[in-house]
Amino acid sequence: MKEVDTLITKALKYKEGGLTDHEIAEELNVSKETAMWLLNKGKEKKPEGDVKIGWRSIGVYPSRMGFIADALCDIILEECEQVDTIVGIAINGVPYATFVADKLGLELAIFRPHHEKMGAFSSNYASVKDKTVVFIDDVVGTGETFKSAIKATKAEKGKPALCVALLNKKTQNSVAGVPLRALIRARVI
Repeated sequence: MKEVDTLITKALKYKEGGLTDHEIAEELNVSKETAMWLLNKGKEKKPEGDVKIGWRSIGVYPSRMGFIADALCDIILEECEQVDTIVGIAINGVPYATFVADKLGLELAIFRPHHEKMGAFSSNYASVKDKTVVFIDDVVGTGETFKSAIKATKAEKGKPALCVALLNKKTQNSVAGVPLRALIRARVI
């Protein structure tokens, strides 16, 4: 129960810091339902089937992230014949996408998802217009973030080729018709 208490404390701290419920769920790598349960201090019935993911031992050191990026590059090279641009999904997909784009010598685009709207690409990075793209994020829960990025890419006349994540919580191997690959697949049994 100590870990749950720690998560409750973190969730409340993020709420006090101005993060939305959706942003808190993203930051803690839990579902929005679990985030709401944590914000209510665990007083209601706990949502079933969620898995808390923590990346701290990887994310603290760039060298470790680089090793993970090597594995992601291997998956991309195995799955895609041609890629122009790597799209990092903010916030946790960006560091991995940066390493991957560098290692593969490709452009880097950044997608900022929004929990109510489509989201947008950052104008400070590459465009996806008329490009074949691979999306990178840390965790796939419902797949909604990837779906949003796919929709935004198609609106820019880009071609989604592959979604890649460190961890997949879904049972499906695709998102909105785009292949989905991950280093690890987690299941609640």
